[in-house]
Amino acid sequence: MQQPTRLVVLVSGSGTNLQALLDACTDPAYGARVVAVGADRDGIEGLARAERAGVPTFVRSLSDFETRDGWDAALATVVERFEPDLVVSAGFMKLLSTDFLAKFLTLNTHPALCPAFPGMHGPRDALDHGVKVTGATLFVVDAGVDTGPIVAQVPVTVEEGDDVASLHERIKTAERAMLVEAVGRIAREGITVEGRRVRIGAGAR
Repeated sequence: MQQPTRLVVLVSGSGTNLQALLDACTDPAYGARVVAVGADRDGIEGLARAERAGVPTFVRSLSDFETRDGWDAALATVVERFEPDLVVSAGFMKLLSTDFLAKFLTLNTHPALCPAFPGMHGPRDALDHGVKVTGATLFVVDAGVDTGPIVAQVPVTVEEGDDVASLHERIKTAERAMLVEAVGRIAREGITVEGRRVRIGAGAR
């Protein structure tokens, strides 16, 4: 029997995407298990969610290190201890080094349909631009900002009367479902990344 895919999830805040993954992983058929949750600061709900689920946690705060390189190395070292098959950045508000990304296949989500509206304000930028459809993207993290190879996307219609908060809330709901579905498929069927082309399944492990 195939062992569950080992997930390390990185968080910086409330951890709603983490909770969706934790809930999915309670079903053995899902094919994955969260083996650790890491954060860049203490006292956040994301860590509390992990602790309630009995999942080991760790914190590596940038302010505890003299250099960014030192923090990068420390984060990679602790993640490596948990031998992840996949790292999921779930609202983790720090860029990851190229050395880290060379060691671990890392996924992240963005609240827009990449390559449109990268950066911190995807829903606001979509509204300002007047688009009728936006959405969420799951991608393989690379050295850029929301520029990595696309794993999955889900559309979200912009409704009349939307403000940033209402649009973002609907995007987050769609984003969580997309993340859970894609990670489960990757766990069960495998993934290959060739340049900008990402393929799940068909022996792609």
